[in-house]
Amino acid sequence: MGRRLGQHFLSRKSVLEQIAETACPTPADIVVEIGPGKGALTSHLLARANRVIAIEVDQVLVQYLRSRFRDEPRLTLIEGDVLKTDLAQWGPVTVVGNLPYYITSPIIEQTLALGPSLHGAVFLVQKEVAERLTAHPHTRDYGFLSVQTQLASTPELVFNVPADAFHPRPKVDSAVVRLLPKSDAPVIDREAFLSFVSQCFRQKRKKIRNNLLGSYDRELLDSIPETSQRAEQLSIPEFISLYRKTMR
Repeated sequence: MGRRLGQHFLSRKSVLEQIAETACPTPADIVVEIGPGKGALTSHLLARANRVIAIEVDQVLVQYLRSRFRDEPRLTLIEGDVLKTDLAQWGPVTVVGNLPYYITSPIIEQTLALGPSLHGAVFLVQKEVAERLTAHPHTRDYGFLSVQTQLASTPELVFNVPADAFHPRPKVDSAVVRLLPKSDAPVIDREAFLSFVSQCFRQKRKKIRNNLLGSYDRELLDSIPETSQRAEQLSIPEFISLYRKTMR
């Protein structure tokens, strides 16, 4: 994502190297980089992967990258919107990216949808987003994004990145999060389940029953004890149990 699209470029070499090392602790086969910008992280990834596929939507940046890496045959540059790109086309991959705030959730969803083809993902996100991705039930940060991410992966906040590591300097701190796919992810219709969870969290301060009224029969909701709780109180197994009870 280019500057015009709200991106702040990470410029501190030690942090770039740390991100590449987190993504590829051992040499990787294929890394997909989302939003390479000016290629600062790309060069660190190329040192650790056999092939890097970089997806960039900003035409000006794509031209810059083509020129900068013109002698690098292991880099494939894709000009386009990552959300319209089929990430599954390259087989098993590691996904890395500096995610703009406004498309963090759909990119995480698209990445986790790779299922067994995902070795892992490392994202640089706003610190508050990292706290939501890794949050546990009964905490203020726990919400839809936590469930969406933790249903099929184990997210870990690896390290914080101060604002002065970027140019231009953003108003907020960032953090690097690693998502490790779960080998025992529950077998469930992911899209339908997450749509249900989204409804449960529609108004966080309300009880689940009130958030689901209108979509489900009142008597059914009254017969399920969990609906008297707020969504932030339920773990993922409890959400799955509740979801199955509403299907009967």
